Amino acid sequence: MFQKLAVAAGLMAALIACAPKKETGSQEWKKQSFGKTASGEEVELYTLANSRGMEAGVITYGAIVTSLKVPDAKGGIVDVALGFDTLEGYILGPDPYFGAIVGRYGNRIAKGRFSLGGVEYKLAVNNGANALHGGLRGFDKQVWKAKPAGQSLELTYVSKDGEEGYPGTLTATVAYTVTEQNELRIEYSALTDKETVLNLTNHTYFNLAGQGEGDILGHIVTINADRFTPVDAGLIPTGELRSVERTAFDFRQPIAIGERVNAAEEQIKLGKGYDHNYVLNGAGGGLAVAATVTEPKSGRTLQVSTTEPGVQFYTGNFLDGTLKGKGGKVYQQRYGFCLETQHFPDSPNRPEFPSAALKPGARFQSTTVFKFSATPGS
Repeated sequence: MFQKLAVAAGLMAALIACAPKKETGSQEWKKQSFGKTASGEEVELYTLANSRGMEAGVITYGAIVTSLKVPDAKGGIVDVALGFDTLEGYILGPDPYFGAIVGRYGNRIAKGRFSLGGVEYKLAVNNGANALHGGLRGFDKQVWKAKPAGQSLELTYVSKDGEEGYPGTLTATVAYTVTEQNELRIEYSALTDKETVLNLTNHTYFNLAGQGEGDILGHIVTINADRFTPVDAGLIPTGELRSVERTAFDFRQPIAIGERVNAAEEQIKLGKGYDHNYVLNGAGGGLAVAATVTEPKSGRTLQVSTTEPGVQFYTGNFLDGTLKGKGGKVYQQRYGFCLETQHFPDSPNRPEFPSAALKPGARFQSTTVFKFSATPGS
């Protein structure tokens, strides 16, 4: 037994020793097996770290962020991302898209149809009458090719022409980087050989107190948006850009999620809480702060910056206690929140919204940064 453990330890040491070192030379990325898909594809888990204790776990299945360990003001390291301990958790059962890259088109497209260049395209429908997050087998259910380097991991997936109904062969690349500023930086890029639509985002559920450590109703949120896109009963935007003034959607000043999440407003009732796209102020002017969230007890703060025009604020309304996450933690309703930086839902059917079209010869590029900090003395 001890001999086997020694051999295993030796093999692990050898793997770590062979891993490329980050440029500063004090940390290394790590790689290990995370299991195999039903078709036999190997799935790898990469761990990226900085010298300050922050770590991100990313698997090649769905380019999923499986864990995000960040420090508080007292040096305590806590995993703030909801997820599963095994590959089976991500493949089997209900699909909350924990930590995944969703695409080809994140969020909803009405009735699973849109027209481009005079041609109507019919998509896989998987959310009532609508297409959601890329369809029945979107980017979150594909095995991506990985290329690690220092504190970064580049993942690439080639989506074939016609996959889930989308036109064009699309090559998508997502690069995760853990910086020395306690940031998880996500760089998206894509090329296509035929005009298509594209909306890539990361679907991590956060709980700044720690995954599975109660609800997120006490988290204090600020969103840099004067308007949001109201929805119909199918959560499809109506086309209106509505002011947040005097509504439950006004987060221009810091306010707790629980303060108005059950407000007697039609839009809150339709979403069963917050599940809406915000029109970010100053969109298109480069990387800008979209939202800030603070958990008062730990003092942990998450600042989200993006080059995207919108962000979907979602408060885990459809979590219902049936999912057991990491460490056997049960995820009840509103045990996590998402800030999905994006183009607006149903943009392919809304010419008045920022265009999500991508043409051959043009490169899609987008950046989102999740920056963590903690208030001293909290």
